[in-house]
Amino acid sequence: MSNPDDLRRLRWGAVLTCISSLVAACGGGDNNPAGPGSTEPTDVGEAPTPGCRDGVLPHGALYRLCLPESWNGDLVLYAHGYVAPQQELAIPEDVVGGRPASDLITSLGYGYATTSYRANGLIAPEAVEDLIELSEEVQRLIRPDPNRSVVVGFSEGGLVATLSAELHPDRFNGALAGCGPIGDFRAQLDYIDDFRVVFDYFFPGLLPGTALEIPESVRQQWESVYIPAIVVALAARPDATRQLLAVTRAPTAGSDLRSIAETTVGLLWYNVFGTADGQARLGGNPFDNSGRTYSGSDDDATLNAGVERFVADADALASLERFSTSGNLTVPLINLHTTGDPIVPFSQAGLYAEKVRQLGTDGLYTQTDVARPGHCTFEAAELLSAFTTLWQQIDARTLVTAMDLAAHP
Repeated sequence: MSNPDDLRRLRWGAVLTCISSLVAACGGGDNNPAGPGSTEPTDVGEAPTPGCRDGVLPHGALYRLCLPESWNGDLVLYAHGYVAPQQELAIPEDVVGGRPASDLITSLGYGYATTSYRANGLIAPEAVEDLIELSEEVQRLIRPDPNRSVVVGFSEGGLVATLSAELHPDRFNGALAGCGPIGDFRAQLDYIDDFRVVFDYFFPGLLPGTALEIPESVRQQWESVYIPAIVVALAARPDATRQLLAVTRAPTAGSDLRSIAETTVGLLWYNVFGTADGQARLGGNPFDNSGRTYSGSDDDATLNAGVERFVADADALASLERFSTSGNLTVPLINLHTTGDPIVPFSQAGLYAEKVRQLGTDGLYTQTDVARPGHCTFEAAELLSAFTTLWQQIDARTLVTAMDLAAHP
């Protein structure tokens, strides 16, 4: 891991080069008071003070801003993962390597800001807007404004971070994403619903309702009734369990019942708690398996004849475009993904890599494959290494830009 002081010197070296070589072209930004006759507004806010403060953004999202004792001037915005829509809004209290994310980031000298988003559930596009509002709120509160800002996010937050980097390179200098559905969001939703319909075929009647219509009673009794029932059924019917995993290709951390149950319960949880919210936000049903051919069972013909079929709503499919990444990068993006992720398949990373390759933006994309089972099961050292690499890439681009300005005033 690179020394943070070395990174800081590199960043300030680039800035000093810019200032000494081309003051007029580089400008002072809005970190400096407007000069006489300037039409630029004077920067507002107070001098940064160590500690954390909470507040509410214009669209109702909660936020928290934390600054260290000695702030290096850069800001990390944290995008949290999926939260069940039935839960109350709350500031994310994610832990990395046994430490709160806010403590870890500020211990490295960076400012830290995060938000609950304006709602829970399937909210990625609106979450990007909330990050913009959070960035603007930090600029309103603190003077001078942050030098540079990056977005860090995992799971649904990984999609939020990627969309932020693609759509707002003027606001964010880079992004670190992990285990997110960044390659094909429709494929991610299909993966979850396919698992439910195949589960219903092999374990009929165990979960009331269908893949698209889940009774409220299932959510209310999920932990007390249905998780135990699922685990018992998986153990009692090993042939059905084997075929379920073979058809859906959902990975497990091993062949023992515990790892199989974790994968099964984890995927069914997203179907049970997220389906109604997703349909409401998308304006209908996005799942379509009317022409899908399932394979991997002991009798695929009977499986395909018996599995429940659904047809997607056109409006819902159109709404999915807001969740789709393009691969059009103009700032660095680092993505981590565990190879045995049962919730967001590892194939999502490959799909995004193909997007940037086709657009020729792969020079700004760094893919780190972590050979490990589980969803977002990264170790602290792996996250810190990726975080350091991101800033090194941003520093390098800052230096190149400054040198280019100096050479071409």
